[in-house]
Amino acid sequence: MSTTLSPKVFDFLKKLNKNNNREWFTENKNLYTESQENFIQFLEDLIKEMSAFDEELGKINAKKSLFRIYRDTRFSKDKIPYKTNFGASLGMGKGNQKGGYYLHLEPEKSFIAGGIYMPESSVLKELRKEISLYGKDFLTILNNKDFKKHFPELDQDDKLKKVPQGFEKEDPMTEYLKLKSFIVVYNLKNEEMLDNNAVKNLAKVFKLMKPLNDFLNARFL
Repeated sequence: MSTTLSPKVFDFLKKLNKNNNREWFTENKNLYTESQENFIQFLEDLIKEMSAFDEELGKINAKKSLFRIYRDTRFSKDKIPYKTNFGASLGMGKGNQKGGYYLHLEPEKSFIAGGIYMPESSVLKELRKEISLYGKDFLTILNNKDFKKHFPELDQDDKLKKVPQGFEKEDPMTEYLKLKSFIVVYNLKNEEMLDNNAVKNLAKVFKLMKPLNDFLNARFL
């Protein structure tokens, strides 16, 4: 049976949000350790479940996929020392050059995502060329009934105002060519994360993202 996420994980993150300082964290390090261990076990089961449709995930180490909870405050005005979430990159992260998956665990703000986030400029240019050349294939993925039900559109947060250099203004894929990332996001309620079948349920949604990742990674084939 798959690992169930403990409500204590959310409890810890809520407490951390109210007491985001080194003194409290040091005194309650055991709560962090217990929560982290439970989340890693949950990830291990999720990776195993997802490997059934994406064998590349079988190479991922659950513990290493975790982002550090310690914030890098060196160049930030915000000196709060800790993140108030657990995040895991299953082949996806800023600067990654391949499409992958991501899990974000945070009280009332949990979500899963797939695609490629903020690739370097040379990769971004390649991806835009692929989308321009194979627009019909790209739209077939985005307009798939089940895909569209879960992900109505690609994330639009970071987008150019004009068509990027090297592409025609009349290109039918113009709006997609303006994007700097190609990701889809699916928001989750706390209850969905704590559900006994969360591993299987999340894996089903992640599986819907795979055609998008396959398209983004086709240049490696």
